Amino acid sequence: MKLTITREQLQEGLVAVAASVPAKTTLPILSNILLEATKDGIRLSGTDLDIAVSTTVPASVDQEGAITLPARKLVEIVRELPSAAIRLTASGEQRVTIECGRSRFRLLGLPREEFPAFPTVKFENGWRTSSKDLQKLIAHVAFAASTEESRPILNGVLWELRPERMRMVATNGHRLARMDVPVSTAGGAQADLIVPPKALEQIRRLFRSEEDVEIARSENHLGFRSSSTQVFTRLIEGPYPNYEQVIPRDNDKTATADKAALTSALRRMSIVASDQTHRIRMGFAGGSCKLSVQTPDLGEAQEELTVTYDGEPLEIGFNAAYLLEILKFIPSDEVRLTFKAPERAATCEPVGWNDPASYLTLVMPLRLVD
Repeated sequence: MKLTITREQLQEGLVAVAASVPAKTTLPILSNILLEATKDGIRLSGTDLDIAVSTTVPASVDQEGAITLPARKLVEIVRELPSAAIRLTASGEQRVTIECGRSRFRLLGLPREEFPAFPTVKFENGWRTSSKDLQKLIAHVAFAASTEESRPILNGVLWELRPERMRMVATNGHRLARMDVPVSTAGGAQADLIVPPKALEQIRRLFRSEEDVEIARSENHLGFRSSSTQVFTRLIEGPYPNYEQVIPRDNDKTATADKAALTSALRRMSIVASDQTHRIRMGFAGGSCKLSVQTPDLGEAQEELTVTYDGEPLEIGFNAAYLLEILKFIPSDEVRLTFKAPERAATCEPVGWNDPASYLTLVMPLRLVD
């Protein structure tokens, strides 16, 4: 293997695949990045066996070949090299010489044959959609997935593919996010997939918003590809909970508030809230929302916020951390909150969001202690 590549191109490729390389592993080959020199350039690949990423960057290839090199050391070396052409030469004894300016390194690699094969996914029978729509869904929904291992199915994001729309849903049982994006996906039957958030983050990071993405699945893997990049992930198996059952249809109390003002008030109140429950009390009546916190071993705090409120007076408790997280992803300056009763789920939606997508978030209340 012999090739010449700019430092910037090589670094771009390494950054793309390095996130899929596990920090700790009992299999030495998984700590390596696979480098394949082809007529199209150099293809770089990394995997942790759950997620695999492959990307191709331009290079002047004199001799084709393949080898794996330690990911962390290779990234560090390239990062520190000057902005100049890099020459990579692999010899038969699994060593690669890296030359740039007056710098010269020799890294010991492992044979390409030891690197795990990527899942077999047939893109010819899949879907095609815009990366922009996909990124919008991921950015507004994936945060709500659970990080606890007690219910593994909630560690994934439900992705519903339909001829006329894509929908993503995520929940941890206490908060929920759901977004619909109208699309005209080419090919592929309708499907319900449960995808790990870590894989979705790779997709959001690696695919440019202006390009189209091809999507295809095998029995238990999902593949994404563009002209230069491929991402594969293991699907989470099992039935996703019926989230429609928990979305309220009869909330008859509505509050509209400035998102920035509500966020600031919640942050101030959360300073005094319990570190365990983050419980705050919100009282709605007339044109105001009174926020208050009382923590026995710390103290108390109150604040009043001007809102537009329609309905009978209501006092309800929430986990401030969940509310703040939801507000961070609301894509508008104003938010609409709806309620039914102190023990019923509340919804939070954007107001005045000029976008064809529809977005709904939900948060379960906390019992108030008098």
